[in-house]
Amino acid sequence: MSTIPANEPTFRESVDLMFNRAVALMDLPPGLEEKIRVCNATYTVRFGVRLRGQIKTFTGYRSVHSEHMEPVKGGIRFAMSVNQDEVEALAALMTYKCALVEAPFGGSKGGLRIDPREYDEYEMEQITRRFAYELAKRDLIHPAQNVPAPDMGTGEREMAWIADQYARMNTTDINARACVTGKPLNNGGISGRVEATGRGVQYALREFFRHPEDVKAAGLTGKLDGKRVVVQGLGNVGFHAAKFLRDEDGCKIIGIIERDGALFNENGLDVDAVREWIVKHDGVKGFPDAAHTAEGASVLEADCDILIPAALEGVINLTNADRIKAPLIIEAANGPITAGADDILRAKGTVVIPDMYANAGGVTVSYFEWVKNLSHIRFGRMQRRQEEARHQLVIDELQRLDDMLGDAWSMTPNFKEKYLRGADELELVRSGLDDTMRIAYQSMRDVWHGRDDVQDLRTAAYIVSIEKVAASYRAKGL
Repeated sequence: MSTIPANEPTFRESVDLMFNRAVALMDLPPGLEEKIRVCNATYTVRFGVRLRGQIKTFTGYRSVHSEHMEPVKGGIRFAMSVNQDEVEALAALMTYKCALVEAPFGGSKGGLRIDPREYDEYEMEQITRRFAYELAKRDLIHPAQNVPAPDMGTGEREMAWIADQYARMNTTDINARACVTGKPLNNGGISGRVEATGRGVQYALREFFRHPEDVKAAGLTGKLDGKRVVVQGLGNVGFHAAKFLRDEDGCKIIGIIERDGALFNENGLDVDAVREWIVKHDGVKGFPDAAHTAEGASVLEADCDILIPAALEGVINLTNADRIKAPLIIEAANGPITAGADDILRAKGTVVIPDMYANAGGVTVSYFEWVKNLSHIRFGRMQRRQEEARHQLVIDELQRLDDMLGDAWSMTPNFKEKYLRGADELELVRSGLDDTMRIAYQSMRDVWHGRDDVQDLRTAAYIVSIEKVAASYRAKGL
């Protein structure tokens, strides 16, 4: 459930407040500003499924925020907290997120009010297929109009069911697999999609730390290596972000916050072991080699270098913002910082890498999957061996030199194997994601440092994305 206190704006109101702060610094016609702000349509569906001898009624939503580009894109979440306001706020964020990272989609979002833990796999399949049927028959799932993806409570399994349900309803649609992304690899998915959002968080931090001026603005020094990190939520996104930062960038994951409390170890936690413990015991309680506290929220306030909220919205709010010690926060979740808390953190000098950029890895790799499905060929299939053949020419020349010069010169060990190997799909996906995250950060950074009236990355991100959406509407003649 949402953790936003009653005296604060809702998640949707927070998104509107942040939008308002950005457009106040822009020169948009009032009518165009309103057109970008409003949600185009929200469809509410209530459907029945016969389960355990009786009919159970479920409520679901699919919201389309902006069709400045089509198809529209956005995840489907299964959670008891799902409601129309939340879905519409998330759809708006998707519009801005896609524009920021130059994915050619409008923004959409879906949700089903359900606790997946209450149903077995067969029952979940019946429910998911019926929800997909209700949406697909209204073109709210369609390769050219509306392309869902996984979100909280959903994953590859649910996406495979949805894709199959659409294909059953559209037997002659050659592009049926492109109706949804985040599918299993053997069912039209793409290598690297499961890790994509967490990988994007890693690439975002790497790009941030490439700029000493930005690192200094956060009151930090040096590179990522050795930085002390606290992660809130060790689901798919939090786990992969923490794992990659620890294994590949030398960060120390000193705190992990979950539903049943938090773990803390100043010397660093074994992320893989914690994940396995959570899967086995449905929580972190009892995990060895770390101090456990039942008051998980208190670890949000721990002394660390980087805080990664990777679960629910509103976990940093007016009740705790002034006690947050982390000088750098990267929003792996959607809306983990309320508008009020954002003001407090900005006044304190805390640097926040905003959600619409930080967690855009998922939609970026979903875009690659959609393109793969429409082209009907996996990335790398056409050029990989040709790359290897060209590289072989260079290796042959170097080998000739090696033979001629003897001990005076030789190739570095493993160079031949590394250079010869052509890029496979996973490497190409990671390359595309890295490029996307770098370019998007540069566009935010140019506004952040280039304008005296922009004090933070979030406002910069909104300005960049809103301007791109506005340009699309102008091109349409609006």
